Amino acid sequence: MTELEQLELDVRGMTCDSCALHVTKALKSVTGVQEADVPGWQSGRATVVVGADVDAKTLSTAVQQAGYTATVKTRKAVGSPTPENVGGGNQFDLMVIGGGSAGFAAAIKGAELGFKVALVEAGVIGGTCVNIGCVPSKTLIRSVELYHLAGQHRFRGVHTAPGRINWPEVIAHKDELVNELRQTKYSDVLAAYPEITLIQGRARLTGQNGVEIDGKAYAPGKVVIATGARPWAPPIPGLGDMPYLDSTSALDLKELPKSMIVLGANAVGLELAQTYARAGTYVTVLEVLPRIAPFEDEDISAALVGYLEEEGLRIVSNFKTTKVERRDGRYILSGSKNEAEVVFEAEQLLVATGRRPNTAGMGLEEAGVRLGKRGEILANDSLQTHNPFVYAAGDVTGRDMFVYVAAYSGQLAVENALAGTGRVYDAAYIPRITFTDPQVASAGLTEAQAREQGYEVRVSNLPMVHVPRALAARDTRGLIKLILNAATDQLLGAHILAPEAGEMIQTAVLAIRFGITAPQLRETMFPYLTNAEGLKLATLAFDKDVAKLSCCAG
Repeated sequence: MTELEQLELDVRGMTCDSCALHVTKALKSVTGVQEADVPGWQSGRATVVVGADVDAKTLSTAVQQAGYTATVKTRKAVGSPTPENVGGGNQFDLMVIGGGSAGFAAAIKGAELGFKVALVEAGVIGGTCVNIGCVPSKTLIRSVELYHLAGQHRFRGVHTAPGRINWPEVIAHKDELVNELRQTKYSDVLAAYPEITLIQGRARLTGQNGVEIDGKAYAPGKVVIATGARPWAPPIPGLGDMPYLDSTSALDLKELPKSMIVLGANAVGLELAQTYARAGTYVTVLEVLPRIAPFEDEDISAALVGYLEEEGLRIVSNFKTTKVERRDGRYILSGSKNEAEVVFEAEQLLVATGRRPNTAGMGLEEAGVRLGKRGEILANDSLQTHNPFVYAAGDVTGRDMFVYVAAYSGQLAVENALAGTGRVYDAAYIPRITFTDPQVASAGLTEAQAREQGYEVRVSNLPMVHVPRALAARDTRGLIKLILNAATDQLLGAHILAPEAGEMIQTAVLAIRFGITAPQLRETMFPYLTNAEGLKLATLAFDKDVAKLSCCAG
């Protein structure tokens, strides 16, 4: 790699010339920084030249300790030329391996930049989201939610009636929608880009930029690997000796089981657990960590447990499974909770314990692409691997496994690979949504994470009972929790538990990304009788008792 790199940072919190000097001094104090320039506090940015081994987080931390915030926006080698002809005479300028969300975004971006692109897919086009992930699961969730709320309802051809749900019809409707979206959003879209050639087959790297697909050799200018991830099960004794449901097969059950154990209480496990419980299955959720939704803020997790248990789900956290057996058509899980032996049994077992990247059998390490402990491709902030010809995007990198992040990273990887833009992957503001009811939506840092990173924080915790829209809808479940940087009044994190949390979080995402302060949010007009107004009320709650405010008062 090049010895020196130039980074451009977005700096927030500067209000005078002295601030610019403080930021400059903070950056120059970092070992490995050769140059640092802040072109006036009004610019809101800084440029530094560093050694290639200087971590972007180290720079951000140094600025934070000076009382400001900084995010690295671009990072590229000093003096590196922008490629004029990446293909170098090869048949394809870019080869994208994987036809899911990250792969499609990468291929389309390559075509938009004027390059000739090959898109390689070994299976069904569309990847996880449309085929076995977001689309089918959210369709089931919505169908069962309407059944749960209405007792008798017609939803796009799905008939329900009090006391029963026509499960085979729900599954058939889900399959119909999946087929429709796969055609319109993937196959038809691909046909609109003549610069993209679809190659059906399994790819294997054979060198720096060498790729072999079912025996045929290619040498594209650059390669983007976007092969996604698959469901993963822990090495529990007995589990590998029997069939069980995972997040894919759980979406295709033709008959409702009377009982089900769900192993794993993160987003996928909780969504499917509540869906089956509402459809009439007795569900037990087991989680090895001390709480469900373990990566969300603790207050959100604690409140969600109560709502799920009110619906009849059995929630058991801090449970370590030691053995899985199958007797007389039933699953028997033995384990311990708080050192006491416990046994659970059910008609079906769903293992929802996470996903692992699809990297096996691709010749990656032989081609100089390094892998992490879970098989994830290791890439730098520009999504370039240790092989300079190869980039990685989406779930195969093992981080931030969301479809919209996959699309974002696919575009970013191609811009860096083909145009030398030096864009840096920025995960600081990524929204996360768990489609339970109430939903969980969050962005930024939890309270615990903010304190661990050394921030002095202020916390607002607003129950939804104080949001007029929730009162009008006769549904006051949930809360809004905001984490504020006490030194700058900037939002560090937002965490919402509410029936429409997913529709509310975007305001907070924009505030985190663009450094909008709590006073600025407070002074912004929010429409009355919307759940989004709750974010304004939550900012007011930093300094006021919102219970003593009249409607629309700020």
